[in-house]
Amino acid sequence: MRRIITATVLNRSGVLNRLTGLMTKRQFNIESITVGHSDDPSISKITIVVQVEDDRKLEQLLKQLHKQIDVLKVKDLTEMALVARELALIKVMTTPETRSEIKVIIEPFRASIIDVSLENVTIEVTGDNDKVEAIIELLRPYGIKEISRTGLTAMPRGTQKTVYNLNQFSII
Repeated sequence: MRRIITATVLNRSGVLNRLTGLMTKRQFNIESITVGHSDDPSISKITIVVQVEDDRKLEQLLKQLHKQIDVLKVKDLTEMALVARELALIKVMTTPETRSEIKVIIEPFRASIIDVSLENVTIEVTGDNDKVEAIIELLRPYGIKEISRTGLTAMPRGTQKTVYNLNQFSII
């Protein structure tokens, strides 16, 4: 099963290497991993998308990650309401005639052209994996020269406001 795990870590040399080494030793397949510093430059957030066989293996992975030096917090976001995005840069072969077609294709995806040359355009798209895959498939007939993807980054959604049952209150 595919799991989305975040780890809050101290921003120190070797932390990422230790975490990925631990996962490699235990034969977990990492689908994607993204890392970036948080609002505090001494703390980084790591988002890992990993294949885990069963709940027992998941529990083992979470415990092992949490035991690591410099790891402050580990959380499995898979079952939570979350916001998750991936960024892709797609370089597509183009001619002056096909540029307008490509613009029409990318518009519904809210993608944008960020670089133009005589032979190609570079498109930036942000969204979930299905959205990124869909735009790639639509652009493939034009000739994709290069793709660079960030991998998934995610965080839990904010708390929901409480809705009160107004029937329990009376106005006198």
